Amino acid sequence: MSVDEAEALERGASGERTGRNPGMARAGAKTDAADYAQPKSERERLMSRVVERGNMQLAYSRVMKNRGAPGIDGMRCEDLKAWLKENWVQVKRSLLDGTYRPPAVRRVDIPKPQGGMRTLGVPTVVDRLIQQALHQAMQPLFEPTFSDSSYGFRPGRGARQAVSKAAEYIRGGKRWVVDMDLEKFFDRVNHDVLMARVARQVQDEQVLRLIRRFLEAGMMANGVETPRYEGTPQGGPLSPLLSNILLSDLDRELEKRKLSFCRYADDCNIYVGSRRAGQRIMESVKGFLADRLRLTVNEAKSAVARPWERKFLGYSVTAQQSSKIRIAKHSIQRLKDAVRKLSIEGRGRSLPHTIERLNPVLRGWMNYFSLSQSRRPIEELDAWVRRRLRCVVWRQWKRPKTRESRMRSHGLDAQRAWKSSVNGRGPWWNAGAKHMIAALPPKYFTQLGLVSLVVTHQHLQRST
Repeated sequence: MSVDEAEALERGASGERTGRNPGMARAGAKTDAADYAQPKSERERLMSRVVERGNMQLAYSRVMKNRGAPGIDGMRCEDLKAWLKENWVQVKRSLLDGTYRPPAVRRVDIPKPQGGMRTLGVPTVVDRLIQQALHQAMQPLFEPTFSDSSYGFRPGRGARQAVSKAAEYIRGGKRWVVDMDLEKFFDRVNHDVLMARVARQVQDEQVLRLIRRFLEAGMMANGVETPRYEGTPQGGPLSPLLSNILLSDLDRELEKRKLSFCRYADDCNIYVGSRRAGQRIMESVKGFLADRLRLTVNEAKSAVARPWERKFLGYSVTAQQSSKIRIAKHSIQRLKDAVRKLSIEGRGRSLPHTIERLNPVLRGWMNYFSLSQSRRPIEELDAWVRRRLRCVVWRQWKRPKTRESRMRSHGLDAQRAWKSSVNGRGPWWNAGAKHMIAALPPKYFTQLGLVSLVVTHQHLQRST
């Protein structure tokens, strides 16, 4: 039985048929459920659906697709199948009888783009599998209760829908924004407040107990385990759903007040018609969050301002009445930082190799910012990327004699190539000078396969 179920998980990930009679599989699941006195209510026997074979197959496939780093036990995703063959029956039994206890998560601190550190809690791969299965069983219960103005970590919704809706509010005359940042949200979630909201839709005591144990599992760093009394660290599949469950109360409060808002996880913007209205709403919502959800607003990062002075999910808008969607300045700077890092790493390598590493970054960035209605910043970025690559090439040529011969090989006449090679200017200046643009024009980089942000943006605009 243990080998069969582990193999079924693997086959589910690869899309293979299990080779078992479907009726027999269902009968097996019913027999398992019968071994544990199941209550009549569907919500009260949720754990049986969590460990049901089809749900576990789907969870396994998603964990294997997402990969991820090992937890404190060092087990890799590649090791999961063999481990399940030996241990799945015992794990399933402990989940159903309520004795399963998750181990500590591994603490990982990563730098935030705007300074500070973000703490992640990386569960073991087995716990990621269980959390994913829980997520899949719970989401259908909670999804109908979520607000239409909530866009984060929900099926069929995403950041671009949130940005489009925000722009719609602004064009409709709500040209002030209450930009609220929750202070260390994932680190400060009150467990009792959260569990009370989970219990509104989940009555299965085993599921509630397991979620609480996941919340309270310690965090290990450098071999030392620290107990946790609050927070739901980012890093596990269950965390995004729990954040939406908790913040659903905020959504309903804003809807009750008939406010125009967009929320993506803990990033919430409320659009109003005047600064005075915004300031009043900011104060009242801060009180609601503190009293009802025990959450604190980060005063330094929150503000009542014009939407074009703020950013939302990496985007902003223009100040004109049309309020065109544009890419926020900090998002452009982040791309430049990534390109700069890759180009520095590519100084000792061939230009095609550097371009090969750059292309996924450029393509992914432009895919995300495909909503942008401002063409000029994208054109300027395209030119800037090519200049960075010319800078790499200029450094690689090193000596004036090499630079002269290479520029001549790229079509410059001898006199111009010689003068350019001994001008005494630095690499960045030369990378933007006419002689290097003539030697390495945009067409040259296109032939090497460099992704053009402008062309990618045009293609994405046509396809939407």
